[in-house]
Amino acid sequence: MPIPLPPVASLRDFYAFEQHVATCRKKRNLGMVPQWYEIPVFYFSNPASIVGEGAEIKGPKNSQELDYELELACVIAHDCKDLPADDRALEAVLGFTIMNDWSARDLQRAEMAVGLGPSKGKDFATSLGPHVIPIQELMPYYREGRFHLEMTATVNGKEYSRGNAGSMYYTWPQILAHASRDAQMRAGDVIGSGTVGTGCILELGPETVGGWLKPGDVVCLTIEHIGTLTNRIIG
Repeated sequence: MPIPLPPVASLRDFYAFEQHVATCRKKRNLGMVPQWYEIPVFYFSNPASIVGEGAEIKGPKNSQELDYELELACVIAHDCKDLPADDRALEAVLGFTIMNDWSARDLQRAEMAVGLGPSKGKDFATSLGPHVIPIQELMPYYREGRFHLEMTATVNGKEYSRGNAGSMYYTWPQILAHASRDAQMRAGDVIGSGTVGTGCILELGPETVGGWLKPGDVVCLTIEHIGTLTNRIIG
């Protein structure tokens, strides 16, 4: 049975899909850095800006490049620290939900040029929902550390993105072990997978899909066996 989202104490978002990382870096004439293959990196976002199914999304006032990001996310079930990098780590997971890591690309670009961030390009809104599916219900789709679930995104009913959560480079046990290494995680903490390949306008190219998101657009993210997370952009 689906269960409501619990209060979120912290929000970590990883960068686990090679296709997404490589494509976005190529658009900036950059290759992959060797360290990406050594460390499952993440950033902290703002748990106070989390919204749910049906919420209206307003981008930052000084941004013209609003984007969605299609992600799978897990919710931590109980306090834990130093989890092992194998399937035992899954014992700390309550379940999975859909995550939309909304991004203001122009703000993010300026921040990360300095070598720090993202911060204001991200922390204005993150959508989670429409509910959490207990991990036991998703285990039939779990193989070699990954959940093989189809993922799609539509804008105003038109499909923009299609990928599979099973294409992650890093496994969920590796992600959980890294997040909890030398750090206390709390019940209700959320961990995002990062954007699936093709899972945002930045990766697709705004010129190929008709531009960045604008007021009135309806964004629907769907993950197989979890549901659909829908939000509308307002001015």
